[in-house]
Amino acid sequence: MLDEKLNFSTKLIHSSVKTNKPCIAVRAPLYDTTTFSFSDTQSFENAALNGDTPFYSRYGNNPNILATEEKLSVLDGTEDALLFSAGMAALSALFITYGKNGILCIGNVYGGTQFLLAHQLNSLGIQTNFIPYDQADYLDLFIAKNPGLIFFESPANPTLDILNIQDITRLAHENGSLVAMDNTFASAINQQPIGLGVDLCMQSATKYLGGHSDLTAGVITGKKSLLDAIRPWRTNLGQICSPATAHLLDRSLATLPLRINCHNENAMTIAKWLEHHPKITKVYYPGLPSFSGFETASRQMKGFGGMISIDIKGNEKDAIQFINCLKLITRAASLGGIESLVSQPARTSHRNLTPEERNQKGISDTLIRLSIGLENVHDIINDLAQALGQV
Repeated sequence: MLDEKLNFSTKLIHSSVKTNKPCIAVRAPLYDTTTFSFSDTQSFENAALNGDTPFYSRYGNNPNILATEEKLSVLDGTEDALLFSAGMAALSALFITYGKNGILCIGNVYGGTQFLLAHQLNSLGIQTNFIPYDQADYLDLFIAKNPGLIFFESPANPTLDILNIQDITRLAHENGSLVAMDNTFASAINQQPIGLGVDLCMQSATKYLGGHSDLTAGVITGKKSLLDAIRPWRTNLGQICSPATAHLLDRSLATLPLRINCHNENAMTIAKWLEHHPKITKVYYPGLPSFSGFETASRQMKGFGGMISIDIKGNEKDAIQFINCLKLITRAASLGGIESLVSQPARTSHRNLTPEERNQKGISDTLIRLSIGLENVHDIINDLAQALGQV
């Protein structure tokens, strides 16, 4: 058992499920197996009834999955964690479990989440109401309608909007609503939603938690009693993470604090540089005093993350020209890896929304999303400069 006084960066390296073998590997081995054998029927039956005993990997009790979930719960400061095959798998199970009394979605969210909430869950009888970011001040009027689940992102994808987490959770709990939040953009290094009152915290582990663009996974953390209701959906919908992926994620978590600190520093330097460039009309970054959510972000975040969005001066053609001229920064989906990536939300993550829906959310055709990686910051700036010079 690790000393509870240890910093979580230390716990992320040393916490894991230990075996009772006389020789223990420095790093947990890969248990690349679907099932586990038992010496007799009684021990077989006992394992089947105990969710924390290795029994059958689809149930989520593979040692690699259990070890990684332990680290994820340490990271978020929660009782428990559930690992999924993808972030969207985690959200699907969350909404199916707790959305039957209605979902209230506040502000901008990832395009896939928006489509799931607005279109797909309706067929299951799960209704979602949406509050635009600029109407968040009237949240009490919407919560008074007593939705079962309140969901939001902060910072939000792709406009980096910041919501006051403590105000939302206070109002929600006063009205008996559960609060779930997507913390992918910030990561637990920069923001601790559970400590701010959130009941369930979700992250796409594909992004910063994995950090190397080589795995796909998702996680939900929170009280064990809340996660136990989600667990059967994960099992029976086949949403479990593979042992090999869990093993990779376990590796990545050990370096998460170091990586996030570099993402933070690089993004802050680049955001300040972009803010003064004549071909950029707006920079969306929570760490800039000029950003509308700066004061709230400063209170609830320890760092401002590696995501920056910008509006290019001109039209959609100019935005495409800029993206196509980048040489170091890679045109690719996703975010949070060691390499810098660029995308145009209107054509990628939010392409399933209508032009009217994107306009309502402030997602213009000239909006460009940058995931700032761990390259030398001057190399990234030089690439941005040369591409902007060709617009």
